[in-house]
Amino acid sequence: MKFIIEKTLPNGLGRAGIIKTAHGEIKTPAFMCVGTNGYVRFVPAEDLHALGAQAMLSNGYHLRRQSPEITKAGGLAEWSPDPSATTWLGPTLTDSGGFQVMSLGSGLGKVVSMEKERHVTNTAHKERLAHVSEKGVSFIDPFDGQPDFIGPEESMQIQCRIGADIHMAFDELTSLADTYEYNIEALNRTERWAERSLREHIKHRDDLGYRQNLYGVLQGGRWEDLRRRTAKTLGRMIVDGVQFDGFGLGGAFLKEDLGEILRWCNEELPFHKPRHLLGLSHPDDIFIGAETGADTFDCVAPTREARHGKIYTRDGSLNLRKFANVGHVLDPGCDCATCREGWTLGSLRAMWRSGDPEQKRKYYRLASIHNLRFIVRLTEEIRAAMLEDSFDQYKRDFLHRYYHT
Repeated sequence: MKFIIEKTLPNGLGRAGIIKTAHGEIKTPAFMCVGTNGYVRFVPAEDLHALGAQAMLSNGYHLRRQSPEITKAGGLAEWSPDPSATTWLGPTLTDSGGFQVMSLGSGLGKVVSMEKERHVTNTAHKERLAHVSEKGVSFIDPFDGQPDFIGPEESMQIQCRIGADIHMAFDELTSLADTYEYNIEALNRTERWAERSLREHIKHRDDLGYRQNLYGVLQGGRWEDLRRRTAKTLGRMIVDGVQFDGFGLGGAFLKEDLGEILRWCNEELPFHKPRHLLGLSHPDDIFIGAETGADTFDCVAPTREARHGKIYTRDGSLNLRKFANVGHVLDPGCDCATCREGWTLGSLRAMWRSGDPEQKRKYYRLASIHNLRFIVRLTEEIRAAMLEDSFDQYKRDFLHRYYHT
C-alpha cells in the first residue's frame, strides 16, 4: 500500500491524498460505504460504483464463519454471498470485530463499558455475554448461543482469510462512562494486543497472493495524555522490522471533543501514513475529521437512516413522514441516480409506507443510493476544495446551509 499526499491544509493536519491498494486507489478524503456482511444492504455493487463509492468496509466479527469461503473466492473484493450478484472488486477494509464482541457485555449499545463487569452481582455477571481478559474476549454468540473467543491472533487470522486490503488491529473500546484509571488499564492492554496483532498479521498478510495491510487502532478516551501517548507508541511500534501501515482513530466521542481528540492523535502520528476515523458520518463530523487529519471515514448511518425515512439534503435532513403527496425531488442539484430518475419525496414516501415487500425493497435501494451519494459527494467536494485552496470557504458555506446557522 502506498499513500501519496497531494495537498496539506495550512494547519498542517488536514490533507488530500491517494491510498493505493491491491484492488485500486482511494482518493482522500473519502467515505467508505459499510457492507457489514460483505455487501451493502439493498445496494448492488454496480450501484455503489455508479454513485462514486471508492471502498467498502466490512466486519471481521460478522464474517468470521464465512471467512474460509471468502478465501476460496480470492478475498473480499471477489466474494459475494449471492453467487448470482456482481462482486465489489474494489478496495476493502475490515474492522477487527472488537467493538461487536465487547458490546455483547453491555447491552449491544453504541456506548460500551467493560469496567461494569467489576461491579455487578454474580447473577448479573453470569448474564453478561462477553468478558475481557489479557488473552482476548470470551463471548456468547447471540445468534446461536454458543461460546466463542476472539483475541488479537484470532482476529488477524479471520481478517487475513477475508482478505481485505486494510485490516484493523484488535483493540478494547472504552466508553464515555469509564474512568481514567480503567482507560489506562484498557489502553495498556490495547497496546499489548496491537503488538500481538502486528506479529500475527505479518505471518498471513500475503496468504492470498497480494499484500494485506494493518492499521493500529488508537484508544485513550477523552484524555490528552493517553491519546498522545498511544499515538506515539503505535506510531513507533516495530515488530520484526515491520510497522503499522496506517491508523484507526477509535473511541466513543462527545461531539464537542472530537476535533481536539483528533488533533492530539494526529499531531503525534506519522504524517506520511493514512488514518481512518471509525464510525462517524454527519457532515460536521466529516469536516472536523478532514480538517484535523483523518483521511477516510465510515458509518452505517446513511443507509440505516434511509431505511427509517431520513433523507439527506443540502438544506438538512428530511423526515419522509411529513411529505405525503409532495412532488418535489429529494434534493435539487443532487446527481444521484434516484434524483436523476425523477423520484420525488411523495413517491418515495408511498413506497416506504407500502405494505408490499417489493415496494419496500425498492424504496430501501433508492433512498440508500441517495444518502450514500450525498456523503460520498461531500467528501469529493471537500477533497476538491482542499486541492483548490478553498476549504475554509467551502466548509463555512456548506455548514451554514445544512445546519441553518
